[in-house]
Formats: sequence, C-alpha cells, structure tokens
Amino acid sequence: MDRARQQRALTLLPISLALTFSLTAVGSSHWCEGTRRTTKPLCQDSLAGPNCIHLGQARGTGGRSGPADQTVQYIWEMGDDKFIQRQFHAGLWESCEENLNSTGEQCRSFWSLVPAEEQGVLWLSIGAEVLNLFLMLTSAILLGTKVSCHSSGFSWLKVDALVAILLVLAGLLAMVAHMMYTTIFQITVNLGPKDWRPQTWDYGWSYCLAWGSFAICMTIAVTATNRYTTARLEHLDKPMAQQNSRHPQHNNPGPDALKNIWQIEAAPSPAGPVLVKVSQTLPPGKVSTC
Repeated sequence: MDRARQQRALTLLPISLALTFSLTAVGSSHWCEGTRRTTKPLCQDSLAGPNCIHLGQARGTGGRSGPADQTVQYIWEMGDDKFIQRQFHAGLWESCEENLNSTGEQCRSFWSLVPAEEQGVLWLSIGAEVLNLFLMLTSAILLGTKVSCHSSGFSWLKVDALVAILLVLAGLLAMVAHMMYTTIFQITVNLGPKDWRPQTWDYGWSYCLAWGSFAICMTIAVTATNRYTTARLEHLDKPMAQQNSRHPQHNNPGPDALKNIWQIEAAPSPAGPVLVKVSQTLPPGKVSTC
C-alpha cells in the first residue's frame, strides 16, 4: 500500500471510532448510575444474628409442632441503620440493580418504569439513536469505498460532500436523542415507581461515550466539508489557468514607446518648416532642432 492510500485509509479511523462509541453506548445500560435506598430485609437465617433475636413458638403437646412455626424478630436498628444503599445503572433498554446479598444483578425493562404518558418520547429517542447509527454506518461504507476505489476524477469529491451531509444529520439526531433520554430519565426519577426511584444518581460512562461519538461525528463532517471545498476550488482553477495560457493578453504600448516616434512640427521660422525630433535621451521639455 502506497503512502497516499495509507493517508486515505487514516480517514476511516475517526468514523470507525465514532461508530464504535455509539454502538457501545446504545447497547449498554450504564447511561445513568447511582444508588437506591431500600429497607433492610428481615433476618432470614435460623440462628440469631447480631441485631436480631429469634423467639420460636413452643411446640404443642405430644411433641407435635403447630400448624406453622412462627418466629418473633426483635430488631433494634434505628434511623439510617435500617436502610441499605443498593447500586443501580440504567440505559435505553433496561435498568439493573444489585441483589441484597451482593451477588448478581436484578434487571427489568426501563420502558416499564417510564410513566405511560412519556413512553412515546422514549421510543422517539431510541428511534433517533438507531437512525444515527444507520447514517454513520452509511458514511463509513462510503469512505471505505473511496479509499479502496480511489480515482483522480471529480466524482469522488461528491462522496466527501455526501459524507459531510450524512454526518451532520447523524450528529443532530444524536444530540436530540441524548437530550430526550436525559429528560425522560429525570421525569422517571420523579414520577416513576417508588420501589425504583434512586436517591442519588449521575451520568455513567455510556452517556460519555454517546456524547464523544457526537463530537467526533461533527468533527469529521467539518473536515469533509473543508476537503470538498478545497478540492472543488482547485478543480475550477485548472480550466481557467489553461484558458489564460492559450489566449495571452496583448500588451499595449506604454508611454516610453511613444518617445521614439518622429513627429513633424511646424515652427515659426524665416526658413520655413523644420523637423523636430523628440529625443529619448534628452530630459522632458528639451528638444533638438535641425
């Protein structure tokens, strides 16, 4: 691969990076992360825990137990000690939180948590994200075709213009989709189910990847537009330069050329008309007569 083709191949790196960021962000569930405050469960073990006292029901006469063994639990934890903080993370598709025993996660659809009147906005956000991926993938295919089948004709400049337009549209769709999801998540935090509402939350690494993809996408669009404009101007200047070389301009005689012209001037003299020569070497205003 020659050096020129290697330089053209490097133009695929930013669009591939942006596409990877966007795919990872859409497929993950770490757009928002935080903690949720839940009440500690009752003592589940049969032995008395450090903060629980189990008092079992006495067995009936004859050594037979009652219909159901009942346990009275005394828990003397007060205030915030009665609650635990459970980590959670949410994305476009699902919301997951850790189990009480800190082993594994319990996930549910994020769509089921959004209030019914706001679910349409969530689907618009997801649709915009999918369309953004499609436009970015199309742009990557066009740039790859340009690198593998490059020619010096002007037709390939139109590829740069088309890529710039597609990436601008993709960036605008991504920006709108990210903002809609942020709004939907904030509404869900305030109006969602009480058994899900987080106490504290912040944006996760997937959200950062999504905005990073948007920034790279817009940068590629500006670069492609600049490349197309520069090549277009160079393409238009070549015919004009060739046309000017075929039709050189005729130089008009300057003022110095007029000094070599012989002029005949009639001078008032008794001898009659005389010839007057404007000398090139004499300063202006002086003439020689004969």
